[in-house]
Amino acid sequence: MNETKNQSILGHLRELRKRVLWSLIAVVITTAASFFFADQIINLLKVPAGNVQFIFIEVTEAFSTYMKVCFIVGIIAAMPVIMYNALMFVMPALTSREKKWVLLILPWVLIMFFGGIYFGYRFLIPPATRFLLHFGSNVALIQPRLSNYVNFVIGLLLIIGLLFEMPVVVAFLARIGVISSRWLANKQKIIIIVAFIVSAVITPTPDAVNQTIVAGTLIALFELSILIAWLMEKRKKKAQDTGLSA
Repeated sequence: MNETKNQSILGHLRELRKRVLWSLIAVVITTAASFFFADQIINLLKVPAGNVQFIFIEVTEAFSTYMKVCFIVGIIAAMPVIMYNALMFVMPALTSREKKWVLLILPWVLIMFFGGIYFGYRFLIPPATRFLLHFGSNVALIQPRLSNYVNFVIGLLLIIGLLFEMPVVVAFLARIGVISSRWLANKQKIIIIVAFIVSAVITPTPDAVNQTIVAGTLIALFELSILIAWLMEKRKKKAQDTGLSA
């Protein structure tokens, strides 16, 4: 009995090592490939800043900045492979119904994440960088470090991308019965306040219009989450009624 259990554990560990190894190989390949487009990627990140002259002030700063950008892009580019290997590792433990829902949700994880990145790049980063990179320019020459700017932009984009995962997470939690649309609806007032607090934190400008756009987007995502939870409950109830009638 113990020997069979140990063999099962060793089998899971070997499978986990295999999946982690393939994911790491994918990240290494995509990171290496990103170096061929590093200049274009960094120039794309610099677009919202306008005609600002960035500088490097440390010997290794340029190299470390390029490495960080390529590594993050490599992880994002390898995400389908990473998600596939993660799915293949947990799939044997799932029921056929759970497998179906996981396969349905996974594409939306990527869609919402990249949608959040696009929203941040298109609507949040430009006004934020215009404010920060020109504030105080009438009293001193502003020469921002490229590494600081890249860290700021990438960090903000990743936060927005993760926030856009809210409807996907809610859909999953509603499907397994952890939360309900009624529970979410009762939290609307609190969420509105939290949305404006979060927008004030992640939006580094005092511009009320920009903060309102971010807060409005978060509130819209929450309302979408309520709708998704309601649809999940309705579908689940319909399936249960069909089963009882059968």
